[in-house]
Amino acid sequence: MSNRTAYFYDPDVGNFHYGAGHPMKPHRLSLTHSLVLHYGLYKKMQVFKPYKASQHDMCRFHSEDYIDFLQKVSPNNIFCSRKHAQRLFCGIRTIGSGSYISNHIHYIKLFFQICDIAINWAGGLHHAKKFEASGFCYVNDIVISILELLKYHPRVLYIDIDIHHGDGVQEAFYLTDRVMTVSFHKYGNYFFPGTGDMYEVGAESGRYYCLNVPLRDGIDDQSYRQLFQPVIKQVVDFYQPTCIVLQCGADSLGCDRLGCFNLSIRGHGECVEFVKSFRIPLLVLGGGGYTVRNVLVTELISTPPEYFEYFAPDFTLHPDVSTRIENQNSRQYLEQIRSTVFENLKMLNHAPSVQIHDVPSDILSYERTDEGDPDERGSEDNYSRPEAANEFYDGDHDNDKESDVEI
Repeated sequence: MSNRTAYFYDPDVGNFHYGAGHPMKPHRLSLTHSLVLHYGLYKKMQVFKPYKASQHDMCRFHSEDYIDFLQKVSPNNIFCSRKHAQRLFCGIRTIGSGSYISNHIHYIKLFFQICDIAINWAGGLHHAKKFEASGFCYVNDIVISILELLKYHPRVLYIDIDIHHGDGVQEAFYLTDRVMTVSFHKYGNYFFPGTGDMYEVGAESGRYYCLNVPLRDGIDDQSYRQLFQPVIKQVVDFYQPTCIVLQCGADSLGCDRLGCFNLSIRGHGECVEFVKSFRIPLLVLGGGGYTVRNVLVTELISTPPEYFEYFAPDFTLHPDVSTRIENQNSRQYLEQIRSTVFENLKMLNHAPSVQIHDVPSDILSYERTDEGDPDERGSEDNYSRPEAANEFYDGDHDNDKESDVEI
């Protein structure tokens, strides 16, 4: 694999605002894109503008009633405080900007080998459920992307390094071995979303294809690396995925306003580099991240030419993100996690296969009635695909718990 890279960006997505005081700042995507432009990174990638999502696109996973509600709700017709209504409406409008649906083009490019790595920092909304929003996530772009990948890939590996558990993705594929979900996250003390215990391992044909690595406050680069690399190496060896989806939520970095880890930008980047080293087709997504300059994850070392004030007071692309949060992940605790995870991996059916079935036409092969840039064209409502038994988990939400902060 030659590591050809495609980069997806919608210039409108950074213009939305969730309201004063809200931790989610879509403007962070504009800042990141500015660095991509001014340091010439776009010259080393294929750059695409995504098209806007249709109702059909979103109903690939979500219920029609739920998507219909999202399309009709406004601050004037929702029964809650004006402040919360405005935040909800702004979040829903962000969906309409096309921020998540660019993943559809990602996997099409992966299928036809136009690229080997696809990047969309606006994606990674891992909490949204089939019938409901969760936290700041309204439409689960990750699940929709993986569903399309399953048309061409027998096994998709999902890795989540956001500080919050990837509960929406786990729930969607809890009963199938076609997707293996691996999440490294903070767990305990009613931290949102309250799920992600290491004993949540999947069910039915998906038993042991769900792997959770619950962590405590203050984990640092060295401790994280000692878990992440051997666990992912074992998962890849056992499961042998043909495609990987990596959610890189920057809220696991130190100094995040909603986080409690001590990871540095370089430590976070080492995770991406390690996954990339397997040379398996890779879709890289953004996710959480609530301290703006932490989100600007890059290995560049000089001063940024734009949005200068966001890098104060030290004006460096690698700010000091170390905190004084005590690392509560003792050597004994980390060894217990590693031992439990490895025991679960031994229970896997090595590289599960999939029955042969007809593959529907690609989304981009359908003509759209709307006009515009070719990169914005997509699927028609008559699109369909075969779905394997137990592909979704539509159970109740008894495992969901309330927390003081919703992400």
